[in-house]
Amino acid sequence: MQDLAFSLNATMPVFLLMLVGMVLRRFRVIDDAFAARLNSFVFHVALPVLLFGDMAAIDFAAGFDASFVAQCFALTLGCIAISVLLSAFLRRPSERGEFIQASYRSSAALLGVALLQNMYGSSQAAALMIVGAVPLYNVAAVIALAFAAPDTSKRPSTLRTRVKESRRGIVFNPIIIGIVAGFAYAALRLPMPEIAAALIESIGGLATPLGLMAMGAMFDIRRASGHLAPALGASAVKLVGLAAALLPVSVALGARGEELAAIAVMLASPTTVSCFVMARAMGHDGMLSSTVVMATTLGSAFTLTAWFFVLRSLGLL
Repeated sequence: MQDLAFSLNATMPVFLLMLVGMVLRRFRVIDDAFAARLNSFVFHVALPVLLFGDMAAIDFAAGFDASFVAQCFALTLGCIAISVLLSAFLRRPSERGEFIQASYRSSAALLGVALLQNMYGSSQAAALMIVGAVPLYNVAAVIALAFAAPDTSKRPSTLRTRVKESRRGIVFNPIIIGIVAGFAYAALRLPMPEIAAALIESIGGLATPLGLMAMGAMFDIRRASGHLAPALGASAVKLVGLAAALLPVSVALGARGEELAAIAVMLASPTTVSCFVMARAMGHDGMLSSTVVMATTLGSAFTLTAWFFVLRSLGLL
């Protein structure tokens, strides 16, 4: 019951912020243009700053477990491969990019640190998991969204052109720039001035609430109903399928305790709001992404708790 209460406290504010956006749209405090500008600000400024701060705070001197980082990277590749394979069964090719990233991209950076800090009093494994997973999350998302453009008339005609466009999208993507810059800052062990840290925290702290309210304001239940089947499929993959397929692999590789908990969060936590932000910024509809975010946010309070219960029952945590 305590684990369920903690998971609810971690996930329900996310869902409620979406509802706030929907209410503000209903009362015309937020309109389409304002929501689009909010989404653009989150994508180009707040989210890159947030990720820069997360990456820059990693203490490599305290112990960098390269094998665990490599395991997280490999498992993330497995998640992406599974999502890509399942996307081939969608009837509408325009949904594949959003389906792929919504199926594998977790709220690992947001929930991982909080959950592990609560369970073990440490977030070192969560920080290493972020290094192994989050950069790959974003690179793969840029590629998936670029290759599965919703409007075929805007999609590059040749494979060579599409690869070139995807490479450009990766190099100039603000989120990836923030991750790379933060990783470099941490690797160089540069000191972080208190004023700069406070500024990063203030701007980065805007990413989640503004992004969620923009998502809620843009959410249209009538349009979302047209994506119900792929959204439910992506939600099932995100909350149950990936963990069922890959947690046994992680256990076989020797992950236990805090490291296994971090991997469970990586595999089975709800889809991150960044999916919606990036999908909209790259010309996609965003309805499939927002529906999956809402569904997984609600469901994860129960499914993630169930995964922790199973792992604890087996003596692995």
